[in-house]
Amino acid sequence: MPTYEYVCDKCAYRFERFQSMTDEPVKRCPKCKGKVRRVFAPGAGIIFKGSGFYQTDYRSPSYHAAAKKEKEGGAEKTAKTEPKKSDTGAAKKSD
Repeated sequence: MPTYEYVCDKCAYRFERFQSMTDEPVKRCPKCKGKVRRVFAPGAGIIFKGSGFYQTDYRSPSYHAAAKKEKEGGAEKTAKTEPKKSDTGAAKKSD
């Protein structure tokens, strides 16, 4: 059930009512009994759950294949360009 926001034309009092969509709108102010009108409230924000909706839902299969190929190629390049660590600085165990 939605929450509706009302404002009084007479005293400018703003209030909310949690009511069904089929319920009659509120007609009188609870404070001064003046005439009220329903106003548009911003409502609740949208909550996105998951990882990148555009990336996972709308990208084409060819895009995913190219991205995977690029990622695998990038991993190979960094493995070739990074110097390997040697054991010269490590202490050796003696029995």
